[in-house]
Amino acid sequence: MLLYNLKKDFKNILVMQTAFIGDAILASSVLEKLHDSFPEAKISLLVKKGNESLYEAHPFLNKILVWNKNEGKYASLFNNLKQVRAAKFDAVINLHRFMSSGFITAFSGAKYKSGYSETPFSFLFTKKVKHVIGDGRHETFRYNELIEDITNKTVSKPKLYPTKQDFDFVQKYKTGKYITMSPASVWRTKKLPEAKWVELCNNLPEDLTIYFLGSKNDMGLCNSLKSKAKIKNGKVVAGELTLLQSAALMKDAQMNYVNDSAPLHLTSAVNAPVTAFFCSTVPAFGFGPLSDNSKIIEVKNLECRPCGLHGVKDCPLGHFKCGFNMDVKNI
Repeated sequence: MLLYNLKKDFKNILVMQTAFIGDAILASSVLEKLHDSFPEAKISLLVKKGNESLYEAHPFLNKILVWNKNEGKYASLFNNLKQVRAAKFDAVINLHRFMSSGFITAFSGAKYKSGYSETPFSFLFTKKVKHVIGDGRHETFRYNELIEDITNKTVSKPKLYPTKQDFDFVQKYKTGKYITMSPASVWRTKKLPEAKWVELCNNLPEDLTIYFLGSKNDMGLCNSLKSKAKIKNGKVVAGELTLLQSAALMKDAQMNYVNDSAPLHLTSAVNAPVTAFFCSTVPAFGFGPLSDNSKIIEVKNLECRPCGLHGVKDCPLGHFKCGFNMDVKNI
């Protein structure tokens, strides 16, 4: 009876995911599911500063709250808690597992508080489930566990909404057949080696235009690849496009080549074709592509793989076979 009354009163809901860009993108699957289940509810989202641009002009988000860690650890924590409590949310869904998000969830004032049991302060949550990595399920399935008692067990795919202006901005690049490459990653052993990207470029049809995507920090890598590869048509647009503009460009590409990194999840969120390279990490962690047209390339049967959830700074054994042994021909 209590659960029924809570469900009926879900008119103001907050979803929290203050981790990396890819995690923030996957959080959109929860937004889709909640909107389907509670179409009249006001849904808000709390993300780390920099990730709010993913949700500009989102069609059913009421408000975007921003976790600005530059304010200082405790200042940002209590500023966000103040905003959350003032909003008087009926439900808070915490997709993160850190102390800060656990603290905000626990003391949010919401009647329904859902999160993972590994999260600090989870003993004060209304609902908690164990977050298990490595069981083959996608992260979106693990997210859905947090709300399946108030919705159902059907898992929604992540979805972002580039605006008409985003599509108009990248239209100038869509003058013929093209592919995109996103060669960078925060984690070094998640990145396909530069020599392999060059090999891939040189094995692609000559009538394709290659757009190199990434942030401003990735411009050096992208320019290096372009100069080393024997390609006729290549353009570095890293640092020139927003995340949603990048997604709008990816959507109509012949193929998008990515690492196990944020651009992979961008393709999932607009159902763009994708070929994903998994070096030190494995798809079984639950962060593989979800596009209808998707392919995973990896070096199997390496005893040293995976070497960590996020990859590590450098190959612990010094050979980086999971990257250098990757077959990038005829893909």
